[in-house]
Amino acid sequence: MAARSPLIIVGGGLAGSLAALALAARQPDLPVLLLESGETFGGNHTWSFFDSDVPQGMAALVAELQPVSWPRHRVRFHTRERVLGFGYNSVNSTALDALVRARLAGAQTSVEVERLEADGVVLRSGKRIAASGVIDARGPDGAMPGLELGWQKFVGIEFAAAPPEPDCAMVMDATVPQIGGYRFVYVLPLGPERVLVEDTYYSNSSALDVAEISGRVRALAGERGIAGAELRQETGVLPILIGGNPSVFWPASDPIPRLGLRGGFFHAMTGYSFGLALQIADALVGLEGPFDSPALAHWSRAQFIAHWRGSGFFRLLGRMLFRAARPDQRDRIFAHFYRLPDALIQRFYAGRLTAMDRARILSGKPPVPLGAALGAMLGLRKGSGA
Repeated sequence: MAARSPLIIVGGGLAGSLAALALAARQPDLPVLLLESGETFGGNHTWSFFDSDVPQGMAALVAELQPVSWPRHRVRFHTRERVLGFGYNSVNSTALDALVRARLAGAQTSVEVERLEADGVVLRSGKRIAASGVIDARGPDGAMPGLELGWQKFVGIEFAAAPPEPDCAMVMDATVPQIGGYRFVYVLPLGPERVLVEDTYYSNSSALDVAEISGRVRALAGERGIAGAELRQETGVLPILIGGNPSVFWPASDPIPRLGLRGGFFHAMTGYSFGLALQIADALVGLEGPFDSPALAHWSRAQFIAHWRGSGFFRLLGRMLFRAARPDQRDRIFAHFYRLPDALIQRFYAGRLTAMDRARILSGKPPVPLGAALGAMLGLRKGSGA
């Protein structure tokens, strides 16, 4: 009997790796080949998430990634400081890489794919690998045509130093000078002698001056008494979804299924993708098949369209942030948001707001000029797509 052709996932970043791991665990009879162009799976990243972001079916897999967890986390603004009493967690790409290598025999790095086809992939070397189906889980292709975007960008440095508050993550300290857009500092105590300091910006531009911002990170660390050897550095430029046309971004005629940022699977207001990557992987392994490109393309695009339709309020908030607020006053929007109850904030980050939640977020004294806010709302409706 001829060997069954594998399902090929091209792109061993977060979404592709999680999907491949979940399929290996829960669809063991389906051969899966994971191809990554880089030297490691997951790149060089730290992904953070709340307890409520993890679907029950993916909890065991997340536990295998050995997340660092904190029972509480802190936010700080000029007008407000608050400790939120619900769990916050981080995992890193080193753990993801190790788990993929341990669990997936069909996982390969340093593989350059030239072309994706419905029934196979063609490598840059000219070799063709036949497949039962092909999933595109690579990073986004350029500026993500069809989507109107802002950006969250950062540089982080991990120091061999004792963290200032070992049992509490500082997820948003916006008391720093507001330059380059909405700016805040992120301090994660990863261990007794490990702390990650990130300088983060919500900016209209995706350009990231790594040298300049890494210098700011070192200065910020020094101001907070964090002194030690630099263990590693990471950077990121995450899309924030403001508007666009989903049919331009992902035409219905596209025969290749997508995962991750390539498929628009990220939180519209934060750019974070860990929770959505888990949700999509959990849904994927629950399919009865067939695991071929046409069926998976139809399924994955339907998942994206559902996500798009459920993200309308977040796109509105994005327009208010980037269109209605002055760059140096965007922190007021986040300070206004963090007056709300813990449970609502959890639902916000999980993308599961109720109608009452949406009303409460927009209630109170507007943190941006009313006329500008109304303009942002009308602009969203005009260019929201379908």
